[in-house]
Amino acid sequence: MTYCLGFLLHSGLVFASDSRTNAGVDYISSYSKMHVLAPAPDRLFVLMAAGNLGTTQAVLNRIRRDIENHGAGPSPQWTRQDDPPAGPSMLTARYLFEVADYIGRLNVMVQKEFNPNLRQAGASGEASFILGGQIAGQPHGLYMIYPQGNAIMATDDTPFLQIGETKYGKPPLDYIGRPDLSLEDAARLCLVSEIVTRRSNLTVGPPFEIALLPRDAFKVSRHLKLEKDAPEIQHTMDVWARHMQEGLNKLPRFPWEHDPL
Repeated sequence: MTYCLGFLLHSGLVFASDSRTNAGVDYISSYSKMHVLAPAPDRLFVLMAAGNLGTTQAVLNRIRRDIENHGAGPSPQWTRQDDPPAGPSMLTARYLFEVADYIGRLNVMVQKEFNPNLRQAGASGEASFILGGQIAGQPHGLYMIYPQGNAIMATDDTPFLQIGETKYGKPPLDYIGRPDLSLEDAARLCLVSEIVTRRSNLTVGPPFEIALLPRDAFKVSRHLKLEKDAPEIQHTMDVWARHMQEGLNKLPRFPWEHDPL
């Protein structure tokens, strides 16, 4: 399992992911779930993945192949089931939702290719993605792409999107996550969300990656990778826990606590 989240802010986008991948209790390894893609100077995308590692890597390989082969015609090695899906690609799309649709079609195509054999082995080939970025002339945006190929976008009312092991890291985001946060404050909140998820679920773990994409910059301005022994992780958890304890101490007393015995 993994945990990735993206945050849509008025000032840009923040992305956070862990790097834990497991294929059973005896095989745990680390793979980056965050991928920065700049197919042209007028566009930049960040793509994060959760689910079957083979599916996510196959989708990413096809995205990179389509970018490299744009305008060169179909590769003679392509088979019919391996052909790029019809419609705009990451390089040719005019709108971010078209890129989300393109990734959704690729995701369905890859799963259709591998799912029969995976099901025989009792495994799932499903994968989901978070896509964020901007195309020149259009606003920045954030989408979650489901295994079935459809997608939803983040809004001011729902500014963050999560994939993977989402439940443990959601409360901090629900309570203080707002689209008017600064990129840095949102990044700190995303790191808290990753750390509390790790505390409750061992299938999520460092290295943690944080990336900041300012609006209209068309570049990742900050990219931080925190290994398991990074002091920022422990310090963040200590501060968060201390303030929760202080909050508990300040909560209203029950009526019987004021009555003498």
